[in-house]
Amino acid sequence: MDEEVKNIGMHSKSDHKPVEASASQTDPSSQSSICDELREPSIPPARFWALCVGVFLGLFLSMIDTSIVATSLHSIGVDFEVLEDVNWVALAYTLAYLGCAIVFARISDIVGRRDAFIAAYIIFFVFSLACGFAQTLNQLIAFRALQGVGGSGLIELGLYALTMIMMPELSPDNLKQHMAAMVGLVITVSGVLGPVLGGILTHYASWRWVFWINGPIGSVSLVIFIFSWPKAEYLPSQQRRAWKELDFLGSFLAIAAAVLIVFSFQNAGTEPSNEGWKTAIFIAPLICGLLTCGLLVSWQLFIQHRWHDRFAPAFPVNIFRSRVYSTAVVNTLLNGFPYLLLIYAIPLRFQVVSGKSALISGAMLLPMLGASAIGSVVAGKINNTKNYTFESLLVGSCFMTLGCGLLASLSHESEDAKLLGFMTFCGLGFGLTVASSTMLSMVEVPIRDYAPAQGILSQVRLLGGSLGIATSSALLNEKSSKYLASILTPYEQATIGSSNTPLSNEQWSAVRFTYADAFKVEMKVATAVAACSVISAFGAFRRKRLLVAEQRAAIVAQEATRRRDQAK
Repeated sequence: MDEEVKNIGMHSKSDHKPVEASASQTDPSSQSSICDELREPSIPPARFWALCVGVFLGLFLSMIDTSIVATSLHSIGVDFEVLEDVNWVALAYTLAYLGCAIVFARISDIVGRRDAFIAAYIIFFVFSLACGFAQTLNQLIAFRALQGVGGSGLIELGLYALTMIMMPELSPDNLKQHMAAMVGLVITVSGVLGPVLGGILTHYASWRWVFWINGPIGSVSLVIFIFSWPKAEYLPSQQRRAWKELDFLGSFLAIAAAVLIVFSFQNAGTEPSNEGWKTAIFIAPLICGLLTCGLLVSWQLFIQHRWHDRFAPAFPVNIFRSRVYSTAVVNTLLNGFPYLLLIYAIPLRFQVVSGKSALISGAMLLPMLGASAIGSVVAGKINNTKNYTFESLLVGSCFMTLGCGLLASLSHESEDAKLLGFMTFCGLGFGLTVASSTMLSMVEVPIRDYAPAQGILSQVRLLGGSLGIATSSALLNEKSSKYLASILTPYEQATIGSSNTPLSNEQWSAVRFTYADAFKVEMKVATAVAACSVISAFGAFRRKRLLVAEQRAAIVAQEATRRRDQAK
């Protein structure tokens, strides 16, 4: 093996020594035998691609439901006559995912990956249908939260299947060499395609079909998944756990922290005094949420050092010892904030300020969809051979910052052409960062931690997005309270855009100004957060540049050595 491979500073979970230490103890002639020992048999091509379809469709459906209601929220709010609280339809799903993803992953350690994935499918389908039949906003929010529980399993276990079965950690020369770019492509495309599909269904049918459509598509993908799941000889060995080993406290603390922090931002704009950011309704839950985060970290560290043999931690803190991976996590969190904010804010601006239908508002996101797909493909291409993930992560963050800054420069008038052009920068930046973060985790994290590493990236992306949605809602509510409370009744504010609530030209002018002004402030906040992601990207810089294949080979050799040591 090339001498450069021996200089990769990867750390083992058992002793956290650099790879070169373990590599140097094995002569070159035995290095290949170690890798051959670790390499699993390749899945037959037909079964492999069928499994790809089943897993990717499940991942796609669960990811698309994080954004598919973006163009439907206004219609849902008008239908239930509660525009102020309608964002909880989106937040309920993302928060449920944040709290339950690790739980599903750990349950799969007990019942098996296949059965846990099927259970996640069923929960997701059942409550997708329930969402479509909801008769009140509270019912819809509750069903969305339960749908998010199933969605969390599809995302977390889908990423497990992609990372531990399909990704090239054990057999880098097979059909799976482009899997990381494909994962990034699914995440970016589903994020922007969601509002487009939601707009089509809302325009031609009803917002209820946004949820019902999961039934037929999901049924097909579930059948494909069941019949294409590999036989036992093609699967990595799995360590089964007992129910008593589940980290229930860690999962509870994760849910509590996410809900409290997002709740504080969501409620900041509900105060009629326009000073919600200074009131207890914002400060108290925020402080409690941050304290809960501290308790979560302390508990995970305690488990790691004292009870590692008794519990399976909700968040394996050892993987954060890699500076580059930790950078990817922070960057993902910061870029998730403006991305989901844009997904929800842009269609609303088109609908209210420009007077577009839900269908057209969703279609207007297609340039951002195309740009995000291009970004994922480009990142996958340039990083396929040599590791340029630092450059692609940095450039992607810069594009996101540039796009948000340009969007903040829009006037209060309808400037659709400029908006379409500016948001393509955001899409390109997001595509680059998602694919780059995925690839970073592949070459910076030990094989046994691939699945949780991918899951954490997905979780922090949605956490950042949830904060973005909540901040957007708070700023809009604050502007509405400031500009519209004196000219519109509470009922008129709750049903803006409804045919049952005709407004005068003067009132409509005030409404458009309010929504456009809120959008400008939202983009300024998004620009500031995206600028922080640019700074964070510098943490991924490495002086030595190795071929990706060499880095993977070193990780494989490290894992083989670890397994051998455990067997002694």
